[in-house]
Amino acid sequence: MAGPRLVDAHQHFWRLERGDYAWLTPDLAPIYRDFGPGDLAPLLAQTGIRETVLVQAAPTVAETQFLLDVASTTPFVAGVVGWAPLDAPDAADIVATLAQHPALKGLRPMLQDIHDPDWMLRAPVGQGLRTVEAFGLAFDALVRPAHLRNLRRLLANHPGLRVVVDHGAKPEIAAGRFGPWAADIRGLAEETRAWVKLSGLVTEAGPDWSVERLRPYVEHLLEHFGPQRVIFGSDWPVVTLRAGYAEWLGAAETLLAGLERETRARIMGLNAVEAYRL
Repeated sequence: MAGPRLVDAHQHFWRLERGDYAWLTPDLAPIYRDFGPGDLAPLLAQTGIRETVLVQAAPTVAETQFLLDVASTTPFVAGVVGWAPLDAPDAADIVATLAQHPALKGLRPMLQDIHDPDWMLRAPVGQGLRTVEAFGLAFDALVRPAHLRNLRRLLANHPGLRVVVDHGAKPEIAAGRFGPWAADIRGLAEETRAWVKLSGLVTEAGPDWSVERLRPYVEHLLEHFGPQRVIFGSDWPVVTLRAGYAEWLGAAETLLAGLERETRARIMGLNAVEAYRL
């Protein structure tokens, strides 16, 4: 009897010489090196995770092509979330070309790094998102709590768009801020059909993170999105700034331990299969 279909729905590879990772600087010493399939494969073997979703880390079409090339030669990569210039006049043509690759499952503008918080509401972006929807792709929302109200407005304008909110919208766990994030994330859950990733939380919790510090945030996500719309991801190798791959997986399993086996199986894989059409 086969075990559950385990999917890590958020991991990265990068090659520094490509030169388009503006955020990845030498001060991030533990992750300021190349990471590829050979680095992740032993961790997957150790933990029993057999599939991943490979997510962009640079805002260029070249990055998307790089990741699609990796996916073509890496059996465990079940899909790619790439990048495209959604506000460009030729966005539809660019997305159409990228979507010809069967591994492309979604697109992600790096919203957290865009100076204008209203960028996502601009008309050209809306047109680009209609193209994303038309090609059956998911939209990954890399946002912080300050973006959530605009994201709710955006999704009201695109009710048919499949949306996955990365990293629980990055709650400010280290600072102990809960209330405003909790209210806005609840509104997003109630008003939309978005999924949310159980990923990136240890990074937001700081070097002295603990399962108990994460618990109220995770329980809030589970309460309002429901276990059918929560998706596990590692955010590897960024997660290694705070925890090892198996350590974060163990923490997630501890946080989900009170749920039924079938429910845990959804969060640890089947929801990703549905959201990204793997």
